Amino acid sequence: MENTKKVRTSDIELKDRLVSIQRVTKVTKGGRTFTFSAIVVVGNENGVVGYGLGKASEVTTAISKGVEDAKKNLIKVPILGGTIPHAQESHFGGSLVLLRPAAPGTGVIAGGAMRAVLESVGIHNVLAKSKGSSNPHNLVKATVKALTELRDAYTIAQTRGVSLSKVFNG
Repeated sequence: MENTKKVRTSDIELKDRLVSIQRVTKVTKGGRTFTFSAIVVVGNENGVVGYGLGKASEVTTAISKGVEDAKKNLIKVPILGGTIPHAQESHFGGSLVLLRPAAPGTGVIAGGAMRAVLESVGIHNVLAKSKGSSNPHNLVKATVKALTELRDAYTIAQTRGVSLSKVFNG
């Protein structure tokens, strides 16, 4: 969405999570050719997350290519007290994603692909629901898109030209 949310990979310790791996078969005149595609999520569990897709003839190569691609697409996400600042919904393709902040102790209530993204970014309490397509590729992209659209009170105040100290102190 905005270039201000992009993050550089230097001096950030990233952990990678494999979301999905698919075996793809191409039938040619000479027979069948098997390749693998892997979608991987990387994050530092402190507000930075990215996803990538890797394709190769071997599983380990596909995963490593996915990790390298994910490191090129990192974004910064606002986290307030272990949860998100406000409710957000987003869609990508046929997948619709709903995210809501939750009280401390709730945990990450989310399905497989969404859970990997939310845990990689470092959100500990959130209610999430996916509607529509359950395709892991579209779910990951919709979840990252929803996280990109999140804004905290400080960025909203800055865009409006208001100081938060004036708002809270009277």
